[in-house]
Amino acid sequence: MANLAKLEQHLASRSYVEGYTPSQADVVVFKAISSAPSAAANPHVARWYTHIKSYTAEFASLPGSSSAGNAFLGGASAAPPAADDDDEVDLFGSDEEDDAEAERIKAERVAEYAAKKAHKPKTIAKSVVTMEVKPWDDETDMAALEAAVRSIEKDGLVWGSSKFVAIGYGIKKLQITLVVEDDKVGLDDLQEQIQEFEDYVQSTDIAAMQIR
Repeated sequence: MANLAKLEQHLASRSYVEGYTPSQADVVVFKAISSAPSAAANPHVARWYTHIKSYTAEFASLPGSSSAGNAFLGGASAAPPAADDDDEVDLFGSDEEDDAEAERIKAERVAEYAAKKAHKPKTIAKSVVTMEVKPWDDETDMAALEAAVRSIEKDGLVWGSSKFVAIGYGIKKLQITLVVEDDKVGLDDLQEQIQEFEDYVQSTDIAAMQIR
């Protein structure tokens, strides 16, 4: 059975038993009231009762827990509480505390999420590149040319497989695969560095590139 006196005081400054929308707390208190309250004795309860009654078909789907409504169960009274009843006031002074607690929990969760995001490993952008290195002529030592190319070491550069591809007149070019971290290795700079091996290298070209 609902304690109408407590409920009347509570609803004097609120639209619902808990929160700002109808919830299961409203449902449990509504069901504990056997008949429509008197608007003369308990105007706020009467207003709330009529409003919640309009949600009868939606009771099962309303959110929240019914536990908040338990504070208003256990006795009925048509008389309003004494204005200086400190105990009654304390019973309903918890909404602001609940709001503050909810804000604290929300702030903690936001901070936890930000910390996890900050520690999440950054995705490293890499490119798989096929480079072609052309020699001066058919007398160029291709093994020495490849060794010179592979001698270049950079943070973020990994040399892969290679092969010699015939281009005509007995001349072959070096076709070599490499993986670079885009933030660390610039392909233009790398090509310039390879072309500094002037005894072997005539030119370089990027034959293919795939970002992953």
